[in-house]
Amino acid sequence: MKGKSIAKLTVTLVLIVLFTLLAVFGLKLNRIYSVKSVGQAISLGLDLQGGIATEYMATDTTVENFDDLMESTVSALRERLTNAGFTEANVARQGTDRIRVEIPGVENHEQVISIIGTPAHLEFRDPEGNVVIEGKNITSCGVTYADETQTEYAVSFQLDDEGTKSFAEATQNNIGRAISIYMDDDLISAPTVNSAITGGAGIITSSGNSTAEESFNWARDLALLIQSGALPLDIAEVETRSVSATLGLQAIDGAIIAGIIGLILVILFMIVMYRLPGIAAAMALCIYVLIVFYALAISGAQLTLQGIAGILLGIGMAVDANVVIFERFREELKQGRTPVNAIKFGFRNAGRAVIDSNVTTLIAAVVLLIFGTGTIKGFALTLTISIVASLFTAVIVTRWLLNAICNLGVRNERAYSR
Repeated sequence: MKGKSIAKLTVTLVLIVLFTLLAVFGLKLNRIYSVKSVGQAISLGLDLQGGIATEYMATDTTVENFDDLMESTVSALRERLTNAGFTEANVARQGTDRIRVEIPGVENHEQVISIIGTPAHLEFRDPEGNVVIEGKNITSCGVTYADETQTEYAVSFQLDDEGTKSFAEATQNNIGRAISIYMDDDLISAPTVNSAITGGAGIITSSGNSTAEESFNWARDLALLIQSGALPLDIAEVETRSVSATLGLQAIDGAIIAGIIGLILVILFMIVMYRLPGIAAAMALCIYVLIVFYALAISGAQLTLQGIAGILLGIGMAVDANVVIFERFREELKQGRTPVNAIKFGFRNAGRAVIDSNVTTLIAAVVLLIFGTGTIKGFALTLTISIVASLFTAVIVTRWLLNAICNLGVRNERAYSR
């Protein structure tokens, strides 16, 4: 029994050290396969990495199905940024009529502003000036090849059912004539209709580009302009601000140092107060921290300053759970039970209180996660991960480690408490 307990504790300690080293330094197997460190894998939020934040407001809230149109606008903005390569961008609705766009890690702010700038109103008009379709009728738009030689580029677009019907009728009646594209009454293109477009998918080509690079640049710029007006709602830019990455790096360095110091002090406190059970708690806390950071790295969740606060709050809750359990364990020892039986009855009596307190906090975190926005949602996400990890380590890991320690055969009661 003693040998098995020593083996369990040794293997656990070795795994903690190995996963800690992997989290800090990563692992490079060869040129192709490698494992990033947790610090490289975790996506940092706007306040830590720097970038830009833009807020938009719907210009008309009285339109029919406004809530559905707002959600569609959020999705359209998110898709546009993803297609432009900003996969870490965060687009979220704020309040009733506002949308907040956060793009961390951006070096060229002007490039991003040109993409998400103030979305304008897009219209396709026939030669008589009648509006054929609007931006809201365009479901997707991008760059494609104009021919099989793949040397000339074009703009492809897809229409919804309403736009398909209107565009088919307009192109049938205007073959050989131009259907012009206007952005806020400014003409941006006037392609000629070569044939009726009845399937809801069209291509805009240009013969004025001498090189493939010029052709691609023209198609890309026109596609971005069409996308900027292809929103279900008209929205206006309220505020755009830049966040310095230097401030973010200083903040995260300070938070990491504070977290490490706090974790060390908590471990020392647990060992001084509870002796051998404190060692079990220290190992369980290390496992807790590894679970949280690996979960953040694998899930792709963005880490913010508020998220770091959620992690530290989770550490406090994990320690609180251990304190409740160990106090019950100590009471059972005072009643003359053996350490193994004290663990059994201590967890039976304290387990429900620990689970209830964590579950109530988890419910609050989930509510914030569902209904919160921006930094509140980041805090709620890390708090949710922290609570789940705290429950797992306090109820399962700590008990397993404590059983292994008690099976070492130490009979001195002072080894288990002050």
